[in-house]
Amino acid sequence: MSDSKIIRFGVLGTGRITRRLVADLQSTENIEVTAIASRSEQRARWFADQHGIENPVTTYQALLGRDDVDAVYVALPPSMHTEWSCAAAAAGKHVLCEKPLSMDTESALRIDEACQKSGVRWLDATAWLHHERTEAFKQLIASGRLGSIGHISASVSFYRPFLTDEHRLDPAMGGGCLLDLGWYVAGMVNFFGGMPTRVYADAVIENGVEMRLTGMMWLPNGVTATISCGYDTASRKWFEIAGTSASLICDDFTRPWPDKPARCWIHEASGDVESLSFTGHQERRMISRLAGINSSEDEKASQCDLSVYQSQAITTHRILDALKQSVKTGVSCKL
Repeated sequence: MSDSKIIRFGVLGTGRITRRLVADLQSTENIEVTAIASRSEQRARWFADQHGIENPVTTYQALLGRDDVDAVYVALPPSMHTEWSCAAAAAGKHVLCEKPLSMDTESALRIDEACQKSGVRWLDATAWLHHERTEAFKQLIASGRLGSIGHISASVSFYRPFLTDEHRLDPAMGGGCLLDLGWYVAGMVNFFGGMPTRVYADAVIENGVEMRLTGMMWLPNGVTATISCGYDTASRKWFEIAGTSASLICDDFTRPWPDKPARCWIHEASGDVESLSFTGHQERRMISRLAGINSSEDEKASQCDLSVYQSQAITTHRILDALKQSVKTGVSCKL
């Protein structure tokens, strides 16, 4: 892919998450959505009409065979991510896969291998990693402003955000808050603190899926972390990175609150608080990076090299596997 041509996306799936990212795809420069597939012809046609997509397609495989599709957004339940991401790669299509990348580390590695074999690019659709603010977080930590990092906390929850036939309530389809919201909190700790050496977790289980999970992580250099995610508390999407000199706090890291700027605060040991705000659109930036579209020369290298994000996704799966094992066994799990 390059910044000199239109990149044509096909979409697999017509669920609620699809609506938001289709709008982001359509509003990203040099991106078009040319086709959308559902197993229901009526639903595919309805969704296509609602979003101005020219070609409704009845089967996923038929979409992958189209000549007017360069890349595929996989917006299916997690249990279907590996099958259709690998199929897209085999068809020579670049892959943007909804999070979590897959069901576990082994399956995630299959997606990476399939894309590498076919020479196509892939990303998981974890948009917060691509916001300008996230890069500022990294720079603040690297600058020493916080001092030595000691502890990281992250919480993401939404109170019963379910629809009829909700896949998040079906363990066979990858349901439960661990794969869904745990992807954010475990990934956040991994991104800023590195790979844990040991984890412990406990969960409230309903009908075979985690409705709430609390975890503890031990990281290199004596850093610790706590995580919380669930479907039975009010909306939260915050973190704190606590250092010896100050703490960095963000209350909307997964996606900025509607009608508010992306923001964060630095709480100094003296009690002084500095508020910072940022502009930018994380989804469009993520899409442009996958497509290799460079909005500026300064971003050329980071947009073309996706390996840091691919490694982040696979490592996050390793952490989630360990957390799940800890819940199952009741003891801490080494990584």
